[in-house]
Amino acid sequence: MTSLTTPQAGPATADRAERIERIRQAAYRIRRNALDMGEVQGQGYIGQALGVADVLATVYTDQLRYRPEDPHWPDRDRFLLSIGHYAIALYAALAEAGTIPREELETYGSDDSRLPMSAMASYTPGVEISGGSLGHGLAVAAGMALGLRHQGNGARVFNLLSDGELDEGSTWEAALACAHHGLDDVTAIVDVNALQADGPTAGVLRTEPVTDKWRAFGWHALRVDGNDVAALVDAFDELRAHRGSPSVLICDTRIGRGVPLLEAREKAHFMRVEEHEWQLARDQLQEGMAR
Repeated sequence: MTSLTTPQAGPATADRAERIERIRQAAYRIRRNALDMGEVQGQGYIGQALGVADVLATVYTDQLRYRPEDPHWPDRDRFLLSIGHYAIALYAALAEAGTIPREELETYGSDDSRLPMSAMASYTPGVEISGGSLGHGLAVAAGMALGLRHQGNGARVFNLLSDGELDEGSTWEAALACAHHGLDDVTAIVDVNALQADGPTAGVLRTEPVTDKWRAFGWHALRVDGNDVAALVDAFDELRAHRGSPSVLICDTRIGRGVPLLEAREKAHFMRVEEHEWQLARDQLQEGMAR
């Protein structure tokens, strides 16, 4: 397998309806993978994984150029996970992409596992940076994009951030640097689920109007429903074609998306799920996919 998306066989030549259905199926499997991993520990950042699954499915199924069997392929597009606690979501996507074996998900968070609860580049194939201390990812993306430019390498750099990460001043310093250097191969993706560790994002530190702020920093900015696959496809296609400045896609997502049982859960930033609820969650996920 060379890559899921190549310049020759990419979004421009594929039938849109087929692309959307392929992504929807991938998102379902990513959510299922995340639930299976969450059950290993009985708790975790499962709500974020369910919420961002459509975004990750679109990126890995439809946009990213990579080789699952060669995670260090020099011409790969880079996907940086700033928010290390979203590791469960990334592992679920990497298993769907074929970069890590699906059966390895059973070791999630266990001793000697390659899948620690916070993502670490030294442990896991396909993980480009060690995340966790929020605010570093976009700066790394800027430096990586500059390095690729100097090498004459046209690979793209994606950075997934959270809305809580926009509280960090270093994120905005990096945003200025990306715009200053015209890094149009950088695409930031902001998961706006309106929740962070200390409570609702709007109450901790208000970031709205966030789209206008990115534009004021010199970025090409779009905002979509991050759980609407068709909207994601159209937005990523537009960002791929844009040149002259970095791009950001602001994605409004719902914690626990696809599992009503978990969508309605309070204190959902770090979620405890009872033993009997995991199968209920899988059943609800499958019922939703069948509609």
